[in-house]
Amino acid sequence: MRKVLKFGGSSLADLDKMRNVAQKVRDRALQGEELVVVVSAMGKTTNQLMAMIGEASQAPSKREVDVMLSTGEQVSIALLAMILQELGTPAISLTGFQAGILTEGLHTKTKILDIDTTAVERQLASGNVVVVAGFQGYNEAGDITTLGRGGSDTTAVALAAKLGCGCEIYTDVSGIYGVDPRLFPPARQLEEITWEEMKEMAFLGSKVMEPRSVDIAQHFGVEIYVASAHENITGTYIRKAGKSMEHRSITGLSVLEHIMMVTLRNLPMDSDQVAEVFTRLAGEEINIDMISQIPMADGTVSLSFTAPALDRAAVEALLRDLLQTLPGVSMDIETGLIKVSVVGSGMRTQSGVAARLFQILSDHKIPFRQVSTSEISISYTMAEKYKEPAVAAIASAFDL
Repeated sequence: MRKVLKFGGSSLADLDKMRNVAQKVRDRALQGEELVVVVSAMGKTTNQLMAMIGEASQAPSKREVDVMLSTGEQVSIALLAMILQELGTPAISLTGFQAGILTEGLHTKTKILDIDTTAVERQLASGNVVVVAGFQGYNEAGDITTLGRGGSDTTAVALAAKLGCGCEIYTDVSGIYGVDPRLFPPARQLEEITWEEMKEMAFLGSKVMEPRSVDIAQHFGVEIYVASAHENITGTYIRKAGKSMEHRSITGLSVLEHIMMVTLRNLPMDSDQVAEVFTRLAGEEINIDMISQIPMADGTVSLSFTAPALDRAAVEALLRDLLQTLPGVSMDIETGLIKVSVVGSGMRTQSGVAARLFQILSDHKIPFRQVSTSEISISYTMAEKYKEPAVAAIASAFDL
């Protein structure tokens, strides 16, 4: 049987933990499994590299940032391959380039275009455990690229899709919970969750899985198993909906922190102007979330949208440049906001969920700024100070 296993940075934080991982991999290999092991950088290595980059340059080249950040995963693959070899398990390490991971897009946040698995297949056929660097690849120019935070999940699932096998994600949590236990200690671990629900929760702030990886899994039908790297505890399956999943109205709750709300006032009621705003933001790959537009009595509109607070400088620079051509238009940016979202495929068939949520927030006197919905989610933007009471109230009411 063939399988892709992925181990996160916390699972490889030091050599003792790496030896534990190597022993687990060795045991699986001895059972006759063909294994591709995708790894992240050890512990806080990526953060340390970013700090060094910040000390070296105030405006570093993104190409050089990719070159430097990719070294973290290269240390991990080489060490894990060495330890496996010491245990008597044939193993070889492959960088993203050597594993054939072709990417496209801007440096530091590229996307996987395709994977040529020839080298991986050849090493598997030779009896090796193939240890692949997550988070990285190469572009058509031959440059090293990285996939952004959480990119190792994407590497693992994409490889599983190309190899036609399942994917197991091992991390420092025992599985996927209905709500983050750090925010709500009584939270329940889920036995299973649909690709659609997990993808929605990931986009809305859940940090267990990277959203693009779940999107790939759903598209190619890759079953994902999420479990603890160091404890023998049953984890959570992410897969196609089963009959038992359809009875829940709410499966989980996510919190997205560090967001801002940008408001443009006195904007001409002209679709071309609105299109120009979002075209410029898209050009910098700034992720825009909730959008609302209110027509005013004087013929203008008030346009609001949310985005990561981390992108504030880029958003301000882009919009101030645009506003120079639009006299009378003003811009306000409010930070210190979060988005609290509930997710559940049962919302499609069960009525009254929205009414119940509005009543819960009203009963606990929790104000919100914006609301957005999808077929399987409802999201509220609110001040950060309401995070704990909102999570506790909703999670308790829906037994998450």
